[in-house]
Amino acid sequence: MDKTNQFALMIEALAELAQEEQILIASEPLQTPPEPELPTLKSVLTDIAPLPQEALFLGIAEDGLPVLLNLYDPVPGPILIAGDQGSGKTKFLKTIARAADMLHAPSQVQYGIITSRLDEWKTIHGSRNNAGVYETSDDNAKELLQSLVTWAHHNKGQEQSILLLIDDLDAVLKLGQQAQQNLRWLLLRGTSRRVWTFVAMDAAQAHDLKGWLEFFHTRLFGNVQHSATANLLTGNYNLHHLKAGMQFAMREDGKLLGFWLPTIE
Repeated sequence: MDKTNQFALMIEALAELAQEEQILIASEPLQTPPEPELPTLKSVLTDIAPLPQEALFLGIAEDGLPVLLNLYDPVPGPILIAGDQGSGKTKFLKTIARAADMLHAPSQVQYGIITSRLDEWKTIHGSRNNAGVYETSDDNAKELLQSLVTWAHHNKGQEQSILLLIDDLDAVLKLGQQAQQNLRWLLLRGTSRRVWTFVAMDAAQAHDLKGWLEFFHTRLFGNVQHSATANLLTGNYNLHHLKAGMQFAMREDGKLLGFWLPTIE
């Protein structure tokens, strides 16, 4: 059987299991349904390889095809990843980092991480494309933002792309005015200079950080239980049906399209 068809069937089965879980939770609160399983990131990337040098892997669409971002096309701009706590935002960022390690040479793609939870990123330390993991309480996080702005200013069409993975927008905004100014510059102009910023935000903070939402034309959504918050993020969609920890969605052509995160080894 074609690998793409295998993934499509697996995704279809996952969707059915997720629906069954919602029914079981509603009818029998004490019964725990079996957890759906996804293919590993390594197996997915092996089966879809080779990919173009400019393709960044994000996930698996419901038809089994890969969800990709073209790093040479700045139009999508910075990427917001929003969801409730436990929706899989950190896992999503880790998937992007791990996929970059597996698919790209450091001369093509490197990434830096800013996080308020350093222990959650221990497995990323030492990865070949990793330019560093910086804690928000460390002044080095501010220096990373400044160095990326400087690098972008001097980047005149180089093939290398830099990914800035921010695991907690609110914590980064507390780094001070200069850090916020550098972040704004990266959000407005970074992708045209091959600096791609991926920002994870807790959905519960969407109202307080509403002004920052305007920087993100491309938004990826995890599970959000509160319908008013989901509507603020998406425009007019509910997100409570998404499987926490493994399923996300994006807006495309007036519809909400779901996709899945592979299992990270």
